[in-house]
Amino acid sequence: MSIFSVSIGKEQLCFTAAHFIAFKGFREPLHGHTYQAEVKVSGPVGPDGYVVDFLVLKKIAEEECQQLHFTTLLPEHSDCLRISADTETVRVECEDGTQFSFPRQDVRLLPIVHSSSEEIAQYLITRLRARLAEARGNSIETIEVMIEDIPGQVAVCREPFRV
Repeated sequence: MSIFSVSIGKEQLCFTAAHFIAFKGFREPLHGHTYQAEVKVSGPVGPDGYVVDFLVLKKIAEEECQQLHFTTLLPEHSDCLRISADTETVRVECEDGTQFSFPRQDVRLLPIVHSSSEEIAQYLITRLRARLAEARGNSIETIEVMIEDIPGQVAVCREPFRV
């Protein structure tokens, strides 16, 4: 049985976001990237001739990237940041005493520990898997997300599609 891959690439899946990496004893400065994402799904061709419909994959991936565009990405499961949010403001207190205050609409609180490209890739896989599971006729067996935060610096996460 042949296995096929379908991917949509970096040119269509861009988002600009601010973030900083923090872990015990370290915090990098707040900065931003224009991230480029690539989504690849693999599996056999189904009875309809698709692994998954390109248009469906593209629409869902673009919508998920758009949710991150022009935001500050914060890891809500951080082990060294104290994050509090209300309807107006998100406040962050770092281990080193640094404090940030952001307008709520400018922040995406992600269910991750660090705002690294690796964890952003895994976050997107989780979101894409949930939405693609409903796609008509999909025969996806694996899903992969690549995040490039600067040219030549790429993180890739690959997982089984059905869990």
